[in-house]
Amino acid sequence: MRNSKILLALILTAALGCTATTLTMAATISIMPSKDNTLYEYDPAEGDHSNGAGFHFFAGENGMGELRRGVLAFDIAATIPAGSTITAVSLSMNMSMTPAGALTVELHKLLADWGEGTSHAPMGEGDGAPATPNDATWRHRFFDTIFWTTQGGDFSATVSASQSVGGIGQYTWNSAQMVADVQSWLDNPANNFGWLVLGDETAIATAKRFDTRESASPPVLTIQYRVMPTARPRPSPAPRP
Repeated sequence: MRNSKILLALILTAALGCTATTLTMAATISIMPSKDNTLYEYDPAEGDHSNGAGFHFFAGENGMGELRRGVLAFDIAATIPAGSTITAVSLSMNMSMTPAGALTVELHKLLADWGEGTSHAPMGEGDGAPATPNDATWRHRFFDTIFWTTQGGDFSATVSASQSVGGIGQYTWNSAQMVADVQSWLDNPANNFGWLVLGDETAIATAKRFDTRESASPPVLTIQYRVMPTARPRPSPAPRP
């Protein structure tokens, strides 16, 4: 009889322990960028341009053969509990103007921090506006004192995700590499610099215009993740005679 009670206690303990270690909470969250901007290729005749407070950013090459690259970042650590496991990531962006047909637009992980000032380009915003303090520009991470190591932005050669972007509308990027990027930003917030949006730069008039966080249709990053519940201490059983 005594052996049967001991065996039952061991079985219950094992079952409870298994439940505590495998039970996780799944969640999904959608967030907007904490900052976004456009890197306008530097023209000595015009100076350093940016669009920190604008409604749009650009990726590709305009009709004058000038390059444009978008940058955007999300505050992952402020919205997802530390220690969580990222399981899926998707980025939705609204493309609102283009002179071109279907072209590939890539995301690349940025390798250095950058800024968003108060510059706001006029009209369609394709040519930018004079940079203001702390704006990201083609040459600067933070105008006008801190420079990129490489003009046009310091970013990984690895493509985090790519998408064919054609006519005006919503487009979504998702990949295993994006999951890895977001997981690394959660685990190491100091290295979270966001993505560079790289358009087709092989010919003129390939630029795509995307709407920013200041617009009515901002980019949205949707993240699925798992959270391990906090273990609750169990009272020690009282000794039995």
